[in-house]
Amino acid sequence: MLKYIIKRILILIPIVFVISILLFTLSELMPGDPVRMYLPTTPLRAEQYERVYEAMYIRLGRDKSIVEQYFRWITNIVFRGEFGYSSMGNRPVADMVAVPIRNTLILSAFVNVFYLAIALPVGIKMATKRGSLFDNAFQIGSLATYSVPSFFLGLILIFTFAVRLSWFPMGGMPNTFTLSTGEVIIQWVRYLVLPVTTLTIISLAGAMRYVRNAMIEALSQDYIRTARSKGLSEKVVIYSHALRNAMIPISTIIVFTLFSLFAGAAVTESVFAYNGMGRLLLAAVRQRDSMLIITMNLFYATINVVAVLVADIIYGLADPRIKLR
Repeated sequence: MLKYIIKRILILIPIVFVISILLFTLSELMPGDPVRMYLPTTPLRAEQYERVYEAMYIRLGRDKSIVEQYFRWITNIVFRGEFGYSSMGNRPVADMVAVPIRNTLILSAFVNVFYLAIALPVGIKMATKRGSLFDNAFQIGSLATYSVPSFFLGLILIFTFAVRLSWFPMGGMPNTFTLSTGEVIIQWVRYLVLPVTTLTIISLAGAMRYVRNAMIEALSQDYIRTARSKGLSEKVVIYSHALRNAMIPISTIIVFTLFSLFAGAAVTESVFAYNGMGRLLLAAVRQRDSMLIITMNLFYATINVVAVLVADIIYGLADPRIKLR
């Protein structure tokens, strides 16, 4: 297994390298002059503006060829941990993304816990109770929630629980500077309830149906009839035989859903004014902060590549017939 993981990582490194080249090239092909985004907004005389522009042009390495600019950028990332300078925040990109990454990880951790705790057992019960009132109710409910945009669901929750009932804040981030540890936890929970609920509901819609269909297919196989004919209990048949084989396709959607949440939910974070990665990316696009956009998209690409690696490993753990060599 270790040999397989190392081999997969070595294969994925050039993939990330190619993605970085494409992102950097696309950024260079975008219309506009990124140097001007770094210049001060205060009025300057023409000769002062030209001197400041030329100094910033050289500082950003724009006087070099695109190949030299790329290798300078990727070398700083790999060997120095420097991701460039953000024109929007007027500070290094690493400082710009530090807090949003932490906030997105906190949000994603709660969503993932509820997502897995609900999607798997409900999907399994829908399959075992196929055609029942329970199955039909959740199928209709999942279709309804799947068709509802996340921003609309978020606005409904804000109007109901923040405006009308005043149970939770409408959005934003908790102010925890003068609070004790217990009060900090309470404030974080209050601010997280609505965005976590929104993302959990949106994620559950497709996942429950996917788990249901995978379990129905597994329960229709010959080895399930053989297991039942041996007198095994229904619980053993479902969880020891059917679920293990159904987890092979289920693991795909679970892994990619989990990793997509870690990349941030731009729409939901914007609706709730949550300072996460998705909201930061939208702000960077509006402000045309090219270096921040490139870095964040490279982060998202790396997340997807890692998700593929994790899915492959889970395949091997779930199905012993797959030989990871």
